[in-house]
Amino acid sequence: MKVLLSKPILASHLQRRFRASFDSFRGSLCGYCGSPNYKSKWVNVHPSLVAQPVPPNLRTWMTFAVPTTLLIVAGVAMLVHYNDERRAIPKGSHQGGGNERTRNRPAFGGPFRLIDSQNHVVTDADLQGNWSLLYFGYTSSPDVGPQEVQKMAEAIDILESKHSVKLKPVFISIDPQRDSPSQLQAYLKEFDPRIIGLTGPVNSIRQTSLEYRVYFKKDEEEGEDYLITTSHNMYLLDPNVEVLKCFTVDYDAEQLCENILKEIKKASSSNKASN
Repeated sequence: MKVLLSKPILASHLQRRFRASFDSFRGSLCGYCGSPNYKSKWVNVHPSLVAQPVPPNLRTWMTFAVPTTLLIVAGVAMLVHYNDERRAIPKGSHQGGGNERTRNRPAFGGPFRLIDSQNHVVTDADLQGNWSLLYFGYTSSPDVGPQEVQKMAEAIDILESKHSVKLKPVFISIDPQRDSPSQLQAYLKEFDPRIIGLTGPVNSIRQTSLEYRVYFKKDEEEGEDYLITTSHNMYLLDPNVEVLKCFTVDYDAEQLCENILKEIKKASSSNKASN
């Protein structure tokens, strides 16, 4: 028995069949393309192909991993540098030998080539064979400089007159722009003519100051008028031109002489023991 459908019912029935077929075809395409929202019976998409969000714990670990690694590398570098410093041999020392006084000598001092107040070239070799006392200053110093030069003059006078010890006093200018040889001669003559004044080119003065770890810096500069901040240190050199002791402004003339005599006696005892 055939049932005849009216045209509107037939059209509606065909429309539903077409829509069902189209939905089935579209679902197949979605499954083929790997859509995570559609499970196709024709295509099985592996979960590893689907993009996954980064876990919060992983992001936190990566945030701190790089800085921590850099800190570890920096710490290792500092440790290596510290060990190298501890293994460094002080100036004047020798591996496997030498007395304690020699190993503990200050690690500063070095060669120099300067000009004296008579325009003669003077080098560190000219100090060999004599005990010397070096002071770095400048003739325009308003207060501390003259006091230190006066202390040097008194010390060499006490040592020579009371203890028969001769020292070669040396004044090295840190202001070569203003301290010419003639200026040095006139300045030092007011204290003691035995004091040797040395000056020279700026580069030579800077190199010598660097060798002896002398700090100086221009302050309140107004053209040719300026002051210099400096360390005002004196250095005792033995006949081998090795620095034995550094004296600050805290020493007066008597204390300076006392410590110089101690160092000379130590050196004399050491030489006798080695012979």
